[in-house]
Amino acid sequence: MTKNDYYSQENHGPYSLFDLGDFNLEEGGIIKNCQLAYSTFGSLNSKKDNAILVSTWYSGTSKIMEQVYVGVERAINPNKYFVIIVNQIGNGLSSSPDKVKNFAVASFPKVRIGDDVRAQHTLVTKYFGLSSLALVVGGSMGAQQTWEWAVKYPDMVKRAAPIAGTAKNTTHDFLFTKTLNEAIMSDPAWDCGAYKNPNAVIDGLRRHADLWSVMGYSTEMFKKELWRDLGFSSAEEFCEGFTQAYFAPMDPNNLLTLAWKWQRGDVSRNTDGDLKQALGRITAKMFVMPINTDMFFPPKDCEDNQKMVTNSELRVIATDWGHLGLFGMDPLYIKQVDQHLHDLLDTPV
Repeated sequence: MTKNDYYSQENHGPYSLFDLGDFNLEEGGIIKNCQLAYSTFGSLNSKKDNAILVSTWYSGTSKIMEQVYVGVERAINPNKYFVIIVNQIGNGLSSSPDKVKNFAVASFPKVRIGDDVRAQHTLVTKYFGLSSLALVVGGSMGAQQTWEWAVKYPDMVKRAAPIAGTAKNTTHDFLFTKTLNEAIMSDPAWDCGAYKNPNAVIDGLRRHADLWSVMGYSTEMFKKELWRDLGFSSAEEFCEGFTQAYFAPMDPNNLLTLAWKWQRGDVSRNTDGDLKQALGRITAKMFVMPINTDMFFPPKDCEDNQKMVTNSELRVIATDWGHLGLFGMDPLYIKQVDQHLHDLLDTPV
């Protein structure tokens, strides 16, 4: 397979690699010499109680999380906190299908959200020597990881903020993600995952991106022509120049690996399928933060989970940008997220 330069340090760095060795997975597979890519900002204090862990979403890397959510004027302030942004397995920076020589789609093992969180736990405890996290936060698939962290390691997570994501994926969202996968796999150039050059699967990635344009934004965004705020002159130009252009350089098999675990995100795997019991394990102060126009993880689905968490609040974020408001195009979205995270971080635990 041709190396995909999209995932380079030049595009997504600087990031470091933590070697997990041979990492055993929930589904029974093993990732040999599993590498976890991460970036850090700020400094750990003497008490080691100011660490914030930020997780990544589908397609996203530590770079976009840094650009959208971290800054000295932001709630996640590196002058105050030690910020660790960890790239989930399969995202192109951490161990991923595109890094395997002579790759065929069946040769990269199935990875679950729980695997990511166990790997991240090893990083923060063994490498950084942490026994607690002041906050765990992430959006979309990053929210799935946040929920998993709060359930799996309740004594370690002091505060948690899942943004636009549920503790257990819904049937509706599973089916939507299935269409994303099929859009990629419908391209003959995908060749059952055995393509030599990821750029050859351009038609599949384009169809996949168009589905994101349909469901990732809201109808209000298109009716109000908010894409004009980004400098586009038509909806067609926006879908081509923004959404399609965003996904075009990515590796198809990486996206499929991420989608498989997204579909199966479920914290109740920790409690033999009992979701209420799983969420009852959470001791962190939690702000559940859905987006009001999100068609992937609508507020009602997030609220259903939030009601099962004792020390929690529902903080709905209002934006016309839909699920992809996560990218921070709306200044009002950023303002609300920062206010909620400020409130959460100021809450004694």
